[in-house]
Amino acid sequence: MTPLLRLLILTQLAFNIGFFAVLPFLADHLGRSVGMAGWLVGFVLGLRTFSQQGLFVVGGALTDRHGIRPVVLTGCALRIAGFVWLGYAERAGAVIGAVLLTGFAAALFSPAVESEVARQAVAREEAGGGPRTRVLALFTVAGQAGAFLGPLLGALLLDVDFRTVCLAGAGIFVLVLAGHAWLLPQRVPGRTPVRVRGGLGPLLRNGRFLGLCCAYGAYLLAYNQLYLALPAEVERAAGSQAPLAWLFALSSLLVVAAQLPVTRLVGERLAPRPAMAAGLSLIAAGFAVVAVARPSGTSGARGLLPTAGFVVLLTLGQMLVAPAARAWVPDLAAEGRLGLYTGALSSVSGLIVLAGSAATGTLLDSGLPPSVPWLALAAVPLAAIALLPRGTGTPAA
Repeated sequence: MTPLLRLLILTQLAFNIGFFAVLPFLADHLGRSVGMAGWLVGFVLGLRTFSQQGLFVVGGALTDRHGIRPVVLTGCALRIAGFVWLGYAERAGAVIGAVLLTGFAAALFSPAVESEVARQAVAREEAGGGPRTRVLALFTVAGQAGAFLGPLLGALLLDVDFRTVCLAGAGIFVLVLAGHAWLLPQRVPGRTPVRVRGGLGPLLRNGRFLGLCCAYGAYLLAYNQLYLALPAEVERAAGSQAPLAWLFALSSLLVVAAQLPVTRLVGERLAPRPAMAAGLSLIAAGFAVVAVARPSGTSGARGLLPTAGFVVLLTLGQMLVAPAARAWVPDLAAEGRLGLYTGALSSVSGLIVLAGSAATGTLLDSGLPPSVPWLALAAVPLAAIALLPRGTGTPAA
C-alpha cells in the first residue's frame, strides 16, 4: 500500500473522531437546549446532511480541477470555524448557519479523499495488488474506528457541556489541518486536471449511475435514523440518552471487527447489485425488529434490546452497501471525472435525506401507533432495491 493511500485511510479515522464527537448529541441539544420542535430538529439534521452530502458534487468537481490538497485543507479550515460557531450558537438561525458551514466543509474534504482512495484502489487492483473492495473496506473500517472513538469522547465531554464537545471537535480538525498541510503532496502522480464545466450533462444522462445514486440515497436516509429515530426510541426506553453512546460504539466495533471478513466472504464474491440488495434487505429487517417490538412498550434493559437489534442489522447492511457502491462508481464514471461522480453519488442522496428527514421527524411526532413510523422506514430500503441498476455490471471485487 502506498504512503498516500495509508495517509488517506488515516485521514478518514481522524475526520470521524472529530465529527462523531459532536453529531450523536446534536439532536438532543437542539431539542432540549435550543428548544426546537421535533419537525425542526429533523429538518436541521436533514439540512446538515444536505449541505454535506448534497454539495459533495461541488467538492468532487473542484478536486478534479485543482487536486486533493487545496480542497482538503480548505474543508478542514471551514469545519473548525463551523464547530466553534455551533458551540456558541443559541438561536435557531445561528444553529442553521453553523450546521450549514460544518456540512459544506465535509462537502469539500470528503469527496476529495474518497475519490482519491477509489482511484488508488483501482490502480492497485489493475497492478495485481488485490481487489479494490478490500481497500475500500479498510477505508470503511478506519472511518468506523473513528465513529467508535468519537462518541465516547463526546460523551465524556458532555458532562461539561455541549460547547466543550464542539470545541474539542474543532481542536481535532486543527490537528488534521496541520498534519495535512505538512504531509499531503502538492501534486498526486497520475491525476490530470480537467475543466469543471462539461461533466454534468453526461452525468445526468447516465441512467445506470442515477439509479445507483437513488438507491444509495435510500440507504443513507435509513442510516440517518441513527441520529433521529434511534435517539427518540432510546430516550423512551431508557429515560435518558446515556445508552446512545454505547449503541454507536456497538455499531463501530462491529464494523471494525467484521467489515474485512464480511468483504472477503461476501463482498468480493458478489457483483455490486446483489451485494447492495442483500445489504438493503438487512437494513429493512432492522427497522422491522423495532416495529414488531414497539407496541409492547417495554422499557429498561429489555426495552433497549430491539434498538440493539436494529443497530446490528443496520450495521451489517452498511458493510455490504457502502463498499459495493464505492467500488461501482469508477466503472460508471466518465474518464477523468471520478471526483464529480463520487460527489454526485452523495449529492443525490443528500437531497433524498433532506426531504426524508423532515418527513421522518413529522412522522415520529405524529401520534400514530408506535410501530407505524418504523414500518414506514423499513419500506424505504426495500423499495430502493428496485432502483439498483440492472445487469451484471462489474463485480464488486
